[in-house]
Amino acid sequence: MARRQARRAGGGPRWLPWLGLALLPLAVPPAAAPAACPSACYCVATPELVQCRYERLQEPPRELPAAVQNLSIAGSNLSVLSRAAFAARPLRDLRLLRLRHDNIHTIEDMALQGLPALRTLDLSHNPLLSVAAGAFAGAPLLRTLQLNQALLAAPLEEQLALALRNLSLRRLELAGNALQALPAALLPPGLEELDLRNNSLQRLAAAELRSLDAPELRGLRLSLASNPLSCDCGLRPFLAWLRGAANRVLDARSLRCAGPAALRGTALLRLRPEALACARGDGGEPAELETASYVFFGIVLALIGVVFLMVLYLNRRGIKRWLHNLREACRDQMEGYHYRYEQDADPRCAGTPGL
Repeated sequence: MARRQARRAGGGPRWLPWLGLALLPLAVPPAAAPAACPSACYCVATPELVQCRYERLQEPPRELPAAVQNLSIAGSNLSVLSRAAFAARPLRDLRLLRLRHDNIHTIEDMALQGLPALRTLDLSHNPLLSVAAGAFAGAPLLRTLQLNQALLAAPLEEQLALALRNLSLRRLELAGNALQALPAALLPPGLEELDLRNNSLQRLAAAELRSLDAPELRGLRLSLASNPLSCDCGLRPFLAWLRGAANRVLDARSLRCAGPAALRGTALLRLRPEALACARGDGGEPAELETASYVFFGIVLALIGVVFLMVLYLNRRGIKRWLHNLREACRDQMEGYHYRYEQDADPRCAGTPGL
């Protein structure tokens, strides 16, 4: 009897906990369904990674998931990135934006407005023609800019210098742009990595090396592989700098001579500066100086000739008088010779032979 009373006092029926579990889903509001991928793109694993490849888009898709962090658009025809091109829907978490092979030729002011968290922008393989001064102003946290094979259509160094002046870039990629000199104007203070592979650099001149040693760029590391380095005496400043700062060139051990023929394929770090010859026509600085010397010598000779002709012109009357007097003197001399000849030939003037 006591046991029955204890059970009644101890609790209700046993099915009540199960009833609570069954009603729990009704009490909790349903989670918001993730946004669907754009019709011209597809999401990989989660909506945080969206790829739109070779869909020939004319503009960035507008129905992107708000939680996207990595967005890749390749093989389209975007042509112009207009103001707030990606702001149709706030993308506050977007960190990486790849726009490769999209035929982009113009980037207008504030084109990246609405991407406050963007850290990496890839514009490689686009025929850029115009970059506005405020093109990247909408991405204050941008740290990596990739412009590989994007500067072949037009010289954009001045435009890019204005566009990058207010950014705190840490990595800049300029591979495959046929650059013949170090783009010093594109090196913002604090830059840590510069990719110059596969360009047309034959050497780094002394002035360029001094810019790399500036206090704001002392932490900069370069990549210089696949450049046609000319191993003549014009390379001596760079070779001396490379030996003292090999840790600043990430691929220093892979740098090879492209010429002259005797040194083709030789590793730069195996060369001695005094062994680099200054052969004429190799493109080194001595050959250029010799050419300039010949040009200067020719200019000097031309000036001397002009001065001589001017002197003759200004003294033309005196010269004419001098020539007239010279001609008269020659005529008098010739008449004297002719008179003597006639005297010698006259038999009347000849001496009578002795008896």
